[in-house]
Amino acid sequence: MSKKAFIFPGQGSQYPGMGKELADNFPVARQVFEEADEALGMKLSAMCFAGTEEELKLTANTQPAILTTSIAILRVLEQETDLKADYLAGHSLGEFSALVCAGTMAFADAVRTVRARGTYMQEAVPVGTGAMAAILSADRETLEAICAEAAQGEVVSPANFNSPGQIAIAGHTGAVNRAIEIAKGRGFKKAMILPVSAPFHCALMKPAADRLATVLEGIAFSDIKAPYIANVNASPNTDKSMVKPLLIEQVCAPVLWEQSVQKMVELGVDCFLEIGAGKVLSGLVKRIDKNVAVNNIEDISGLNALKG
Repeated sequence: MSKKAFIFPGQGSQYPGMGKELADNFPVARQVFEEADEALGMKLSAMCFAGTEEELKLTANTQPAILTTSIAILRVLEQETDLKADYLAGHSLGEFSALVCAGTMAFADAVRTVRARGTYMQEAVPVGTGAMAAILSADRETLEAICAEAAQGEVVSPANFNSPGQIAIAGHTGAVNRAIEIAKGRGFKKAMILPVSAPFHCALMKPAADRLATVLEGIAFSDIKAPYIANVNASPNTDKSMVKPLLIEQVCAPVLWEQSVQKMVELGVDCFLEIGAGKVLSGLVKRIDKNVAVNNIEDISGLNALKG
């Protein structure tokens, strides 16, 4: 029996104009953007449809913008098709989209939470103090050893296990630069600083995790309708009491995306549908397992392809 997973992108997938075509053509999508504008008291819709890349790159804007676009697309998918997911997952920020899809988190709560989360993550580390880098072709053990050698009393650790041979590290700028030099010295020539505004998913994010915990205290979670694979342990969760601790831990813990996809395949998933801006996750899934079917939906042509 074929099983489906809906997967939701995180930061880095944003682009000006995202979601506009569906919002122009489907009232159900437009309502999601209107609900976000109201929940945040700002014109997030205008930023998504006609904002600049610079505006959208600010973490406090990126996070609610990507979440809102994903949920607008999801609502169109739910209205126009009878597709149902057996499992859900999202990359970092995308986990909030998965939780809205699972029915455990109200959209307005989610959009306010990720606006705060983005702000807290940005404010946790002064600009320039932290960095992230991608180191290609290294495996987990090698990279952990490189980070340990590069730390020298500072923080640097694996932050994203995206796909085989594609791992990101995060930490203090000096330590990240040392890790790049060590990696290159060991023959890993493709090691480069990433254009991000903060060192996500490492111990330097602890202040953001603590502040996020306070926000999540005020949110009521409903029962989970479809199991979601949590980033921090790559395991399916159906227990609503676990949502809060998993989201708090996720801020400082590495994103186990490769392991999450492998887990879904183990559970029988052979069809992945990426719901949201861009095709970043579709590419990663294909690199993790060449035998699964991967589609994405972000506009009308993507919707029609699914209906066909």
